[in-house]
Amino acid sequence: MYAVSAVAPPATFDAEPRIEHYEDTGCEVSASCLGCPLPRCKHDDMAWYSRYRRMASDFRIVQAIEAENLSAEQAADRFRINKRTVFRILRRCRAAAQELSATEMDAFSRLAA
Repeated sequence: MYAVSAVAPPATFDAEPRIEHYEDTGCEVSASCLGCPLPRCKHDDMAWYSRYRRMASDFRIVQAIEAENLSAEQAADRFRINKRTVFRILRRCRAAAQELSATEMDAFSRLAA
């Protein structure tokens, strides 16, 4: 007669921890992962990062509008976008200014430059 054992064999653990080399090379946002101003890593949540990457492009357009005192029509011609899109960008940037901290805004502004 055969018996089936319901008890799993004991787990084996390595006596020595694995030590792996990690080089903190950063990314385009920051030169070092440990010094990054973003609240999350871009590699942890790509959807979040791509949304804020687009925001960096929006910040670039808003900075040009403010620095050169461009009208919506002039900005649309310069960046080859629709005039209505200029207004959407301005609205998104106003909302982001309330949502992001000053260091995050600075990081994404530098990304846009």
